[in-house]
Amino acid sequence: MPVFESQIDTRSETFAANRAAHLKLIGEFRGLERKIVETSARAKAKFEKRGQLLPRDRLALLLDRGAPFLEISTLCGYKMHDDDGDYNISGGGGISGIGFIGGVRCYIGASDSGIKGGAATPMGVHKALRGQEIALKNKLPYVQLIESAGANLFRQAEMFVEGGQTFANLARLSAAGCPVISVVHGSSTAGGAYQTGLSDYVVAVRGRTKVFLAGPPLLKAATGEIATDEELGGAEMHYHVSGTAEYMAENDADGLRIAREIVRKLQWNKNAAERAATYAEPLYDSEELLGVVPPDYRKPYDSREVIARLVDGSDMLGFKDGYGPATCCTQAEIAGRAVGVISNNGPIDADGAAKAAQFIQLMCQAGTPVVFLQNTTGYLVGTDAEQRGIVKHGSKMIQAVTNMTVPKITLHIGASFGAGNYGMCGRAFGPRFIFAWPNNRIAVMGGEQAAKTMRIVAEEGARARGEEPNAAFLDAMGQKVIDQYDAESTALFATARLWDDGLIDPRDSRKVLAFCLDTCAEAEKRQLRPNIFGVGRM
Repeated sequence: MPVFESQIDTRSETFAANRAAHLKLIGEFRGLERKIVETSARAKAKFEKRGQLLPRDRLALLLDRGAPFLEISTLCGYKMHDDDGDYNISGGGGISGIGFIGGVRCYIGASDSGIKGGAATPMGVHKALRGQEIALKNKLPYVQLIESAGANLFRQAEMFVEGGQTFANLARLSAAGCPVISVVHGSSTAGGAYQTGLSDYVVAVRGRTKVFLAGPPLLKAATGEIATDEELGGAEMHYHVSGTAEYMAENDADGLRIAREIVRKLQWNKNAAERAATYAEPLYDSEELLGVVPPDYRKPYDSREVIARLVDGSDMLGFKDGYGPATCCTQAEIAGRAVGVISNNGPIDADGAAKAAQFIQLMCQAGTPVVFLQNTTGYLVGTDAEQRGIVKHGSKMIQAVTNMTVPKITLHIGASFGAGNYGMCGRAFGPRFIFAWPNNRIAVMGGEQAAKTMRIVAEEGARARGEEPNAAFLDAMGQKVIDQYDAESTALFATARLWDDGLIDPRDSRKVLAFCLDTCAEAEKRQLRPNIFGVGRM
């Protein structure tokens, strides 16, 4: 095709005048943008006194150094409502745009808490809605840096109803498979609490995070109750009690580090069938597994010691570690492939079950296979456990395991008793692969527990008939039950009945898991060409 030949004379007076006019306009809006930055920076001393970073400094730490950042709607709300274009210029009370976190293109929305505490403005709501629309249409992870005084109550009629869409969009992003990741640097109150609650991953900052529907003044006005910020919605409470926060950061910078780590663990840019070209071996020798794990399931140990000897570089990101800690949920890589790992440090309680169910949903959202390391005596029982909803939450976990959409691989490394076998993806729940260590034990319960249960039932039955229980008979019966359970719960008994795909040497666990993950990834990539009749023999 012919090359276009320009007719413009770049040395003409017209060209020079046009250029000067454009430079003036550019200088004007860049000056306004700088004014917003300077307005926010006026709070620097206050932020430093609190041990915090300014919003734009947070953004700089979050984003990849030297990578482009396309900021969106910088002058949102200019000279509208309370924005006078000068001293009260705010850019809508937030900073947002598309940038890179660990090489992943993300949409980032940050409260500009240096200006009026990051209070939302009517146009700021529209800015947030536009950002969410961009993230959804372009299939981007959505990262929020939250610290907001909430809505401007004097402008509530102009933002309350439409503002509800921001929460609906967070739900839509999550459902569409775009992870919502939030670092709560300070206050996230009233409707803003749902901004946190509707996130997939929440990082709290110790001593700074405040998430509640009603702060102390509103609570006192509404109910007369007096409570502190920390009691109502502090970082410690949400990390250890409510479970709203998955991660605890020590300060702003640490929270941003965790957010970067969360994005990295998503392996967002990786094709499902591709693995890292290079990866680190675990820092600890697999030979050590034989000494780390007691052969007797009744002796406790930290399952993370096992994980550290299976995953690349022993690099592990714990999920909700402060909530339901007996159930461990971990993100890592095995031979260059992203995995979620669920393991046991004791019976599964209500909090642990709910956490595992949430973790499974997140792994499905990210397309990350899940490895179950089974060593559990089952779900916790007792009055307290029942009242805390062990049936309800245990059922949620079983539902999640049953219906999860990513490959699931199970490794029996100890006990597998009762419904714990179900919740931790036993054979009946269709794991893609299921192997066992030779110390594995599978049964409805332990032999001693079964014997005691049957003895109690027999004693109560005898008393109901007006008879005195026969101790010698019950002793003999109990020993018979123990012997039967011991014989029928061994790894050899289980593997003979195809309750697993075979026994493996614990030291080969990483190699076996890597092989299984490669096989799953290959299957995910391959596209079959079905027909309606099958290939006929000719």
